[in-house]
Amino acid sequence: MSDTVIRVENLGKKYIIGHQQQERYTALRDVITDKVKSLGSLINPQAKNENPAFEEFWALKDVSFEIKQGDRVGIIGRNGAGKSTLLKILSRITEPTTGSIKIKGRVASLLEVGTGFHPELTGRENIFLNGAILGMGNEQIKRKFDEIVAFAEVEKFLDTPVKRYSSGMYVRLAFAVAAHLEPEILIVDEVLAVGDAQFQKKCLGKMEDVGKEGRTVFFVSHNMGAVRRLCSRAIWLEKGQVKASGNSSKLCDDYLAHGSLSNSGVITFEDGKNMDLHFLKVEMLNSSQELTNFFRSNEAICLKIYYRLMKDLSGTTIVVNICSISEDSLWSVADWDIYPELFEFRSKGAWMGEWIIPESVLAPGRYLIALGAGDGSTYYHHPQMFGLEISKEGTWRPSWIYFGDRVKGLIAAKMQVKEPLLLEDNK
Repeated sequence: MSDTVIRVENLGKKYIIGHQQQERYTALRDVITDKVKSLGSLINPQAKNENPAFEEFWALKDVSFEIKQGDRVGIIGRNGAGKSTLLKILSRITEPTTGSIKIKGRVASLLEVGTGFHPELTGRENIFLNGAILGMGNEQIKRKFDEIVAFAEVEKFLDTPVKRYSSGMYVRLAFAVAAHLEPEILIVDEVLAVGDAQFQKKCLGKMEDVGKEGRTVFFVSHNMGAVRRLCSRAIWLEKGQVKASGNSSKLCDDYLAHGSLSNSGVITFEDGKNMDLHFLKVEMLNSSQELTNFFRSNEAICLKIYYRLMKDLSGTTIVVNICSISEDSLWSVADWDIYPELFEFRSKGAWMGEWIIPESVLAPGRYLIALGAGDGSTYYHHPQMFGLEISKEGTWRPSWIYFGDRVKGLIAAKMQVKEPLLLEDNK
């Protein structure tokens, strides 16, 4: 048992959620009554739980597991499953309501952009500050300093206050500090999604090296390919509880097959990583214009993609990437291939783009779809994928093949992209 570095037993985290009551005319007596009720709830906390204006919400409930030294563990699950709450408890940011956690070793956490950084301090000062928080001396930090700066690629801005860093620079430096200052346990949330593809690959390689050195890695991601590559073991959370744990490859397959088709043709996104472009939702429609994610092989599939630009953008394209159930890219199409003028300018506001997958292009089976946005040099991949299933109807025959420019993947058929509509101008 000596090699167990994290032991979680019957862990639970409860929050009290307040609900706004329907607005109505408020008299003075109502204000006085509400104040008396508030005072009463402080004296008797049980009264708050009985009040319909408040609701108990268990973000985690009866979670138990053990992690051995050197394990690389992926935490998977849908948004709201309790992943980030678990990591905050492991990082000692918040306390559990029930249960216990025993941790042996120094913990370095990267849960969101700028975790542990002071915005007024420079990059150089924050490296030393984070090292001190991890219990390292100045000499130890100095030995790792050049390696951290080289990995983060922020040499030119090292003596600039980090409040002036872009989100990408923030993440590069924060990850470099967390990974290089020799923590026994490294905890990384989906924050890496904000970096470009090259940096994400670099980070995954570094986390692999950390694991090979005998240190423990906790990795939360919606990217099942990254979880498969990095982690030997995975824990699947659903509604705050452990649904399954075991081999990461098998668990990722089970999760994708279960989660990608558990909707009725409408997928909503929680998107706060790319601050300039937010994906809002996708509607999938069959040939009868019905919302669904089950299609016949001999019918076209319509994807209506809703997104919001937080400011006027130039040099940006929306990308639809169709993948196999194991996340191998099959077909990637950008809207600027069809409308080059979109790459030059898109105005701030809410947009809707319509993409048509022709009939008989995809063979019967299950597929995953990923959305992204690029500007020619960097690419933002949204971590939340969604799925569709195609059944064999009548005689299925492969479609003709279109070999067009800049079409990437194993499929080179032509996808119809309608000109995006500006639904709401925020100017």
